[in-house]
Amino acid sequence: MRVTIRGPLPDVAACHCGQCRRWSGHVWAAVPVPDDRLTIEGAEHIRWYRSSDKAERGFCTTCGSSMFWRAIGRGDTDVALGCLDAPTGLRLERHIWVGDKGDYYEIGDGLPQDPHQ
Repeated sequence: MRVTIRGPLPDVAACHCGQCRRWSGHVWAAVPVPDDRLTIEGAEHIRWYRSSDKAERGFCTTCGSSMFWRAIGRGDTDVALGCLDAPTGLRLERHIWVGDKGDYYEIGDGLPQDPHQ
């Protein structure tokens, strides 16, 4: 599978909500990409799971990797940073949903933290 993103990418957020922690095994770091700038070669290997009434998550049926998240009807797809080849030139800019983070780690990088988004 190959993911191609055209154009510049926005800031990266790390999500600490319970759903993302369960989905990824820890923290979900991703970048939102407008759907018209995203190409997925091998998309037939992606399965989408409706994780809530507002969003769905995409995973690879070949290797099991958690790769995508998208809000229903929003028009963009969050791509997991682990799916991108280095160098990306991206930097983590903020942490979201830190009010739901696991009690087994601290966030000590000094970046902005939003407890409810």
